[in-house]
Amino acid sequence: MFTTTGSRGLYKAPLSKGLLLVLSGLTVMLTLLPQYQGLFTYNLHAVTHQQQVWRWVCGRLICLDLKDTFCSSLLIYNFRIFERRFGTRKFASFLLGTWFLSALIDFLLAQAVYFLFDYEVEELPTGLLSPVFSLFVPFYLSIPRVPVTQVLGHIPITNKSLVYVVGLQLLTSSPFMWLIALSGLISGGLYHCNVLGLQQLLFMPAWLSRMGRSILEPLFSGPQPSGETPLGMGATLDIQRQQRMDLLDQQLLLAQYNQARRNTRPQPQAGLLDWARLFPSLRQRGQNWAPAQPRPQGQTHPSPQPRPQGQTHPSPQPHPQGQTHPSPQPPPPLLDHSPVAEEQVARLVEMGFSRIDALEALRASNNDINMATNFLLQH
Repeated sequence: MFTTTGSRGLYKAPLSKGLLLVLSGLTVMLTLLPQYQGLFTYNLHAVTHQQQVWRWVCGRLICLDLKDTFCSSLLIYNFRIFERRFGTRKFASFLLGTWFLSALIDFLLAQAVYFLFDYEVEELPTGLLSPVFSLFVPFYLSIPRVPVTQVLGHIPITNKSLVYVVGLQLLTSSPFMWLIALSGLISGGLYHCNVLGLQQLLFMPAWLSRMGRSILEPLFSGPQPSGETPLGMGATLDIQRQQRMDLLDQQLLLAQYNQARRNTRPQPQAGLLDWARLFPSLRQRGQNWAPAQPRPQGQTHPSPQPRPQGQTHPSPQPHPQGQTHPSPQPPPPLLDHSPVAEEQVARLVEMGFSRIDALEALRASNNDINMATNFLLQH
């Protein structure tokens, strides 16, 4: 939706789809039944002084504010790319680990506010907000920043700007949302860096993952998206023309890849796919041929010498058996080693891909890191 990595929709993201449907449905239900909203308030005073530990669980699952539900749903939909990349079990382990860590950090931050400002924090915003904020940590570290345009000629707009805007909107929705956001970022950083072996302590059990795969995945698995991407509405003619060119370029590259898979046999190669051979860039076609050697000035074809009288044309010599005329030389092959920006290679390697596959994907996509990321994620 916001970033352009991977396909659209909720394909191969059953957990993200389940969170969107179940949590949003429960929020709407509690809005229609306000007499039950008191059971899901995140009241730290009741937890610490009245030992109502169940509020620590119920108050951190369902949002009671529709604006918070809408913003968190947009962020969960965007962060589904991590479920596709890491798998549903690792994605669930990240959410589960940061949920437990943020519960402890919420209490510590509330005590810090009371110690520094002599103010007791009684209630905090409800919902699955801390794990959502924790996903900004791998989003900032793993997803490459691709410039899209500039505002007023100086302010850059990237493929990640809209995600940060939605996160800022969620941050300013309530007075103590900053505490939830800080708790989520701290827990996300600790779990992402595996401090004190947290990833080995807080994870989704294998038996629970298998149960969810067999029961819940058939209910929440999304359909495979179509190959055509709709063009943006409201764009200028230049932007629409560029979008069509990029779309045709990507479709032609995928068609060449599918044709090559049908016509060639698999051969051992260094990387996962030989991107440079299967996906020659459209912008480099006609530019990778070896330039013709210019003829020196003043040089002309030699004129035929006059033949003496009485001399006849020599008869052609017969070719020996098995000897044929030399075939014309084939044109020089395309150059596969086009220059690649080392910064883009480093970004793809940080996302978890091998350096060889990153180089081949960047050469195939004419150094377009957005299209190269799509190729690596979809194949």
